[in-house]
Amino acid sequence: AQYGDDFYLGAFSYLGNNVKIGDNVKIYPNVYVGDNVKIGDNVVVFAGAKIYSETEIGHGCIIHSGAIIGADGFGYTPNDEGVYSKVPQTGNVVLEANVDVGAGTTIDRATLGSTILRKGVKLDNQIQIAHNVEIGEHTVIAAQTGIAGSTKIGKHCLIGGQVGIAGHIIIGDRVRIQAQSGIGRNIKDGEVLQGSPAFSYSDYSRSYVHFKNLPKLVNKLNDIQKQQDQ
Repeated sequence: AQYGDDFYLGAFSYLGNNVKIGDNVKIYPNVYVGDNVKIGDNVVVFAGAKIYSETEIGHGCIIHSGAIIGADGFGYTPNDEGVYSKVPQTGNVVLEANVDVGAGTTIDRATLGSTILRKGVKLDNQIQIAHNVEIGEHTVIAAQTGIAGSTKIGKHCLIGGQVGIAGHIIIGDRVRIQAQSGIGRNIKDGEVLQGSPAFSYSDYSRSYVHFKNLPKLVNKLNDIQKQQDQ
């Protein structure tokens, strides 16, 4: 391994072959760093994080305890008998500068190419980022969100907790998604969404008012029906 000035390596941490580490990096105890990993300057990796082989981590990143970066993507193909075989996951993960990865968050390596988090992305705890996902600059994602494979998310997006995002879709820039929403289609720049399947936040709010009043409306309809029957 190669490492720069002011490098701290905690007890029981492991560095694989051909690891390259910049200046002022702190790797706390019980961290695993696989072969051919590149870590930039001023990076902090907290205890127990796992960084698989070929991962690239830019300057100023913070990786919290229990995060797993570079595990295999969820790729299998069935044969004629319905038995699944693993598709080799030969890509990597790239974190650009100043990316924060929360505790227990997982970021899968690409099947081919790279899973990429652009500069300034901030991830909360317990988030799942699947293979070949790309997240644009300065996007912020809250806890327990899951993003399926090959989805592209734009810049300056705000994504609430427990949001589910389907695979192979494109989400534009400056999109805001409220908590517990389900996204299954392409989203244009600047949309604000809620619900599952998600639709316009303002439409959702108006519709929810009517939804809460449904019992009263049903009673009124029943009364009208009784009057007509008489």
